Amino acid sequence: MPTLATTNPTLAEVAKRLDPDGSIAPIVEILNQTNEILDYLPFFEGNLPTGHRTTIRTGLPQPTWRKLYGGVQPSRSKTAQVTDNTGMLEDYGEVDCALADLNGNTAAFRLSEDRAHIEGIGQEFVKTLFYGNEGSMPEAFTGLSPRFNNRNKSIAANGEHVLNGGGASTDNTSVWLCVFAEHTGHGIFPKGSKAGLSAQDKGQVTIENADGNGGRMEAYRTHYKWVPGITIRDWRYFVRIGNISVGALTKDASAGADLVDLMTQALELVPNLTSGRAVFCGNRTIRSYLRRQIKNHKNMNLTLETVAGKKVVHFDGVPFARCDGLINAEAVVPNS
Repeated sequence: MPTLATTNPTLAEVAKRLDPDGSIAPIVEILNQTNEILDYLPFFEGNLPTGHRTTIRTGLPQPTWRKLYGGVQPSRSKTAQVTDNTGMLEDYGEVDCALADLNGNTAAFRLSEDRAHIEGIGQEFVKTLFYGNEGSMPEAFTGLSPRFNNRNKSIAANGEHVLNGGGASTDNTSVWLCVFAEHTGHGIFPKGSKAGLSAQDKGQVTIENADGNGGRMEAYRTHYKWVPGITIRDWRYFVRIGNISVGALTKDASAGADLVDLMTQALELVPNLTSGRAVFCGNRTIRSYLRRQIKNHKNMNLTLETVAGKKVVHFDGVPFARCDGLINAEAVVPNS
């Protein structure tokens, strides 16, 4: 069974290493509680102030079968450079001083109020992780779906890693199998910066025009900032099961996508599941149908195991992270 590699630090682990006093640890731990993918996605510092540049090998040297007195032509590998950018995700939390001071524990009250902002930031990150596209939103970063957006391998080399769930309408979703590691794919943060979501207490400020009529209000303000991105260094460690029509799903797989069969195919496409943190990602709709369909397959089991202190569903030894940022309204992934 694949295990979590200790050499691949999660966001919480990186944050604790870079900020020894632990001041932002509670923030990233809240993010992990609401977005299970962050328990598996490692983060590494990029080599650029705005992201990370990776040199990818695109072709191997071609050896020669030499005959006696024959010559050998020298050969070389082919490489290409890919630059992945980060995006700045920011928010402000403001609470009325009078309200925050009522319970006698201002700091705790402020954190409880700011949880909503943290949740919003986490949800936006997960949505961008899967659907972000710098072509239509240049201020964000490019996520997984635009990188795995065609099933035809003659058009996209990674097309063989995009499986077809059979959906042909607009009520589709995807399941992802990801093996995160430094040499396969991971989260990034800009060179010379801190990892994770930073929270800066701006203290007490005067809010102008608080009531819309020119009135003022004293408030406590917190500024949140996160500059994340992702890089995919080896696409062979990522598989998208696309075109899963949620309207066609059945609990016995008699119609619609057979999740167990598709996820089994995905496992066989990955070169080595133990090369990093292997994880399936899908939303609650998919996990619900998976748990019901599994009953109709012999010798296949879902298990409940502990990962990072949480009970997590595992499929064939690989954890299944619920990611509700994966929508049920994806367009069809084409084959042309």
